[in-house]
Amino acid sequence: MPTSPASPVTRFGDYELDHRAGELRRAGIRIRLQEQPLLVLQALLENPGEVTTSEELQKRIWPADTFVDFDHGLHAAVNRLRAALNDSAEKPRYVETVGRRGYRFIAAVDGPRTTPQPAVDEATVVPESAADPGWLSFRGKALWNSWTGVILGFTLAVTVAAGLIAVNFGELRSPIFGIAGRHPFRSLAVIPLDNVSADPKQEYFADGMTEELITQLSKLGAVKVISHTSVMQYRGTQKSLRQIATELRVDAVVEGAVQLDGNRVRITAQLINGATDEHIWAENYDRELGDVLLLQSDVATAIAKQIDLRLTPQQQQNLQAGAHPVNPDAYQSYLLGRYYWNQRTANGLAKSGHYFQDAIQKDPNFALAYSGLSDYYAFLTLIGGPEILPPRQAMLQSKNAAIKALQLDDSSAEAHTSMAHVLHNYDWDFTKAESEFQRAIELNPNYSTAHHLYAHLLMQMGRPDESLREATRALELDPLSPFINNGLARQYYLSRQYDKAIAQCQRATEIDPAYLPSRILLGLIYDQTGKLTEAIAELKQARDMAPALPMAHALLAYAYARAGNKPDAQKELAELTQMSHTRYVPTSYFALVAIALGDKDKAFALLQQSFQDRSEQILYLRVEPLVDPLRGDPRFNALIRSVGLP
Repeated sequence: MPTSPASPVTRFGDYELDHRAGELRRAGIRIRLQEQPLLVLQALLENPGEVTTSEELQKRIWPADTFVDFDHGLHAAVNRLRAALNDSAEKPRYVETVGRRGYRFIAAVDGPRTTPQPAVDEATVVPESAADPGWLSFRGKALWNSWTGVILGFTLAVTVAAGLIAVNFGELRSPIFGIAGRHPFRSLAVIPLDNVSADPKQEYFADGMTEELITQLSKLGAVKVISHTSVMQYRGTQKSLRQIATELRVDAVVEGAVQLDGNRVRITAQLINGATDEHIWAENYDRELGDVLLLQSDVATAIAKQIDLRLTPQQQQNLQAGAHPVNPDAYQSYLLGRYYWNQRTANGLAKSGHYFQDAIQKDPNFALAYSGLSDYYAFLTLIGGPEILPPRQAMLQSKNAAIKALQLDDSSAEAHTSMAHVLHNYDWDFTKAESEFQRAIELNPNYSTAHHLYAHLLMQMGRPDESLREATRALELDPLSPFINNGLARQYYLSRQYDKAIAQCQRATEIDPAYLPSRILLGLIYDQTGKLTEAIAELKQARDMAPALPMAHALLAYAYARAGNKPDAQKELAELTQMSHTRYVPTSYFALVAIALGDKDKAFALLQQSFQDRSEQILYLRVEPLVDPLRGDPRFNALIRSVGLP
């Protein structure tokens, strides 16, 4: 039956809406609901069972002189309403989407009740202003009109997360560690923060703030936090939060959005129980601009206290170490650098180097920018990566940037990981490299890249069980990253567990069919298991996908030679040789082809040159199946000793 907003209370299911007070309650407990979702609910309850069009909701919720991306705003408001009602778009119990028309309230509605029950606050952090027209709306200006506001948005997002994982209900325990009748939350995913601006070019700012929020929460250690690469798969998704939590294997999901309006910044966010889709907590934050980066250590410390983490003095110092002013324009460039570096493509890599350099020019004391620059140079020579510069050229610059990053901020897990990578792959100082990896993981136990790279070092040092543990941990933290999936597959391959390696490669290609390293690795596994036809098919596809990549030609030549097809092997080898006249090609690639062609003397001569070049491939000699024909030769053992591997 239609219910007028003038009626005191409307009841449906376990819920009741007090129109006069503007409160949604469940069993007498007030559920904090932002203004837009509340207005949507009131509009739908006026005509239950009937369609309320999107146009009607627009007129009802946003004034005519309000400038907003309405479709995005309405979608976000309905999602938050569904979260508050433990509802879903796939199996709606209350709010049904009517395709291309609007929405309909489908549950039975009881008439008004004149005596509302007393409400108990479920959570209070920052009360909304009664005069506020709504966090999604703004008048006459863009939402993202200040880089300082972007940085403040991130810092406030950390504060939001503190509330999300640390709110106390009276004398009850925080929801992260359980309240009466609930299981504790030990794992969390922060899905991409909504960019509510109408400008799609600003998406990378929201992405960057999401990544930085994840990084801050990850440092606390007691809660597993899913890495940035995996959660970014859900940007703009229509999947329910319960489905996202199931796929990521987490207990809870955090979602949110940011608005900058003049000298005010607002964040709205909520915490959802991943198992039940239950809305646990939601709140708006409204703050003035200020020295927001200096607040980060205080926010992180407050989170630790509220979830009862007993931080050591050293951990407290680490949380405070990165709290210093940063040029807002430098922060903008850093976010752009990370955005393009995360693409792990030659084009993206070139752009990332430009933006990291730009960030350093604008703020010479910005540690994260130096860490990013170190990663940029290291990736230029990575085997299977762009392979643009020789190791001696790229890794020296990577090392200098890593040293500077640590000088500026010794508490940065990213900087310690950058240094560990250089010590491992260029200095070949395996003891110090291991110490740096361990330090990075101590500072941020949820940093998947540190676990991933540490796994490679452990495998090369002849510790396969430890390597597989680290690679598995990296995958737990970043389950939807093809890069991390392929990392575990490679450790299985190097430890000769080929069935598991095949399954992991196939998982990586399911996530991203265009991810070349997994397809190449699958070809090598087929080669080692005697499936030469399948190996050649995979490697031909890899070559066709990336005709300018030296590795693709080298390994296809290797496979042809192994299959006895010397003419095609020589053809690919000639192509590789031609490429080496105009660009860097690792000498180790020619060595692999020589091994397959049965020319051991030439193979050893080329491997010796790779040793002089400090090629990364040399570090895998102890465990790489492709060099098995050389084992037993005294020259092989001498080469391993010269590298310094234990």
